[in-house]
Amino acid sequence: MQLSILVPLYNEAESLPKLHEWIVKVMNKHKFDYEIIFINDGSTDQSWQIIEKLKQQSDRVRGIKFRNNYGKSPALYCGFQAAHGDVIITMDADLQDSPDEIPELYRMITEEDYDLVSGWKKKRHDSTLTKNIPSKIYNATARKVTGLKLHDMNCGLKAYRKEVVKNIEVYGEMHRYIPYLAKNAGFKRIGEKVVEHRKREFGETKFGLNRFVNGYLDLMTLWFLSKFGKKPMHFFGLYGSLMFIIGLIAVIVVASVKLHALLNHIPAPLIADSPYFYIALLAMIVGTQLFLTGFLGEIIARNSSERNNYLIEKEI
Repeated sequence: MQLSILVPLYNEAESLPKLHEWIVKVMNKHKFDYEIIFINDGSTDQSWQIIEKLKQQSDRVRGIKFRNNYGKSPALYCGFQAAHGDVIITMDADLQDSPDEIPELYRMITEEDYDLVSGWKKKRHDSTLTKNIPSKIYNATARKVTGLKLHDMNCGLKAYRKEVVKNIEVYGEMHRYIPYLAKNAGFKRIGEKVVEHRKREFGETKFGLNRFVNGYLDLMTLWFLSKFGKKPMHFFGLYGSLMFIIGLIAVIVVASVKLHALLNHIPAPLIADSPYFYIALLAMIVGTQLFLTGFLGEIIARNSSERNNYLIEKEI
């Protein structure tokens, strides 16, 4: 099968028939062998009933239904596991992503040998204050941290080689950073394509400003895990040791000053009266805690079932 089109959705009953019709039109025009997988993320409207009707109309349609609203990352994860196509396309169900972009995304994967192609909504139809400006700041930060020169990391319209989605794990709210997950898994051929951003026709957006805060925290988590996930002692042990040594040197200096004053019969305040003494003790305690955190993290990492989970590209 050439294409698997994954559509995660939550309360998008009004847009589903039109989206399905549009996708089918594009697929038939280009004579693709395809499947459409709708992942219903605990919708409370008639979304699932519509998916069932679409399934009755076409064997190309498949559906996955969650009992609760778990989020976009779990929906994509289940969709990735269920997909059969050589190329996987993900797109939102709100009609803001155009199915007309699919043929070119497919061509970039199959002919230009990309592992992943991310859409770039260069011209947006969102509110400048609530979405455009925060999105630009967010993407600039993501580019700096991840090293990926993508203008729109969180665009829902993406194309993947099958090997990519079968070898990455999307969880929590990490769908924002799938290109970074792919890069960390060893898939280096990551590109982008300018895509059309359409105005929402039905309903209201499901995302608020809190996604930017959560996105920043998730980015820091991913960065740390990619750098020190399998070697936590290299981070906690290093900085813990440095802090402990600095605190120890400071204690020795404070004690030496006191001892020098006593030996030379010079009046000197009590060591406990010096603020530097407490700062030094705090540095030693924090340093010890950081070191022990790294040690415990190392034990956990060594006993993890994924400690030797490496992706082999070829074997002869």
